[in-house]
Amino acid sequence: MNKKQKLAVSLMIATTLAAPVVMTSAAFNQPVVVAHADTTTDQGQQTSTLTKAYVVYGAGAPESAYANLNDVMDVDSSFTKLTATGQDYATYIGNGSTTSDASMISSVAITPTDPGSGVKVNIKKYNGDSNITKVTAQQYAMVAQMAGVTDITITVTANRAVSGESALTGVYKAFAANGHQLNTQNTTAANSVLTATQSAIDANSNDSGYAGKLMAAVGDTSKQVAQEKQNGKHLTKVQIQVILKQALQKRGVADQTSANQQSQIAGALVNFQNSPISSSKTYVTNVSNTINNVKNSTGDLMNKAKNWLNSDSGKQATSQATNWFQRLVNWIKGFFQQN
Repeated sequence: MNKKQKLAVSLMIATTLAAPVVMTSAAFNQPVVVAHADTTTDQGQQTSTLTKAYVVYGAGAPESAYANLNDVMDVDSSFTKLTATGQDYATYIGNGSTTSDASMISSVAITPTDPGSGVKVNIKKYNGDSNITKVTAQQYAMVAQMAGVTDITITVTANRAVSGESALTGVYKAFAANGHQLNTQNTTAANSVLTATQSAIDANSNDSGYAGKLMAAVGDTSKQVAQEKQNGKHLTKVQIQVILKQALQKRGVADQTSANQQSQIAGALVNFQNSPISSSKTYVTNVSNTINNVKNSTGDLMNKAKNWLNSDSGKQATSQATNWFQRLVNWIKGFFQQN
């Protein structure tokens, strides 16, 4: 076999074998984790995770507060820093409505976690104050999953009291910066679920376990709606509300959720059904992971934030990929040295 033939064979084998999830970037001398994207056959929509950690400050948070915000959210120099603006809110959440930069107070830190871990959320106090006053960690987690993100931990805080509805804007901006432009129909539909669940959350604020059970029921319902759609069945709002009621009964919170509240949530789930992510087969698996995260969750802390790249799984995957690549290089060298 001549040198050209050897080169062609080695390149063909290298291309065929080059499929590990983690690769080594020679340019940066650090591991690069390739995000898994869940694509449908006709829409090409994605459920994605991140390759690195981000912190996104609300445009209304003064720079003088950044150091404290970093301390609260455990942000270090490895985090890529961004700012969420009123225009970002209009893009990902507003659905035609706008807000000012000054109104964007919430800040978020987002770290990739182990594959299959779903979405977990920590809401942190700022200087001892609980400044996210309405939205719960469980709402954030399920809504982010429905918008098309997975396998991350989100940490939310604010330097002054805010309701928290705009916080996920920063999450979606981080994903865009990381090369995963989320479909705005997905993010808007997911945010309608956030809005629709708020009345029931507020009415049961004295029950620390309610938010987790409610959002698990919402996740259960979205999972069944997605499965039905993928089987060619488009459900009416009435049918979705029946499924939701059954899910609430399963989670033990049907009696705590009024018919009007159930109707509002069912209406938001119609929006989910009409969004591209409900056609995604992998959504069914991913939402199951987040359901497990929220169903028995109480309070503001669902997970200790960690960067997947620094976790045991991340380190193991990086080591395996580096060893695999070195073996491939050594094999190719040996191939050329034959004869």
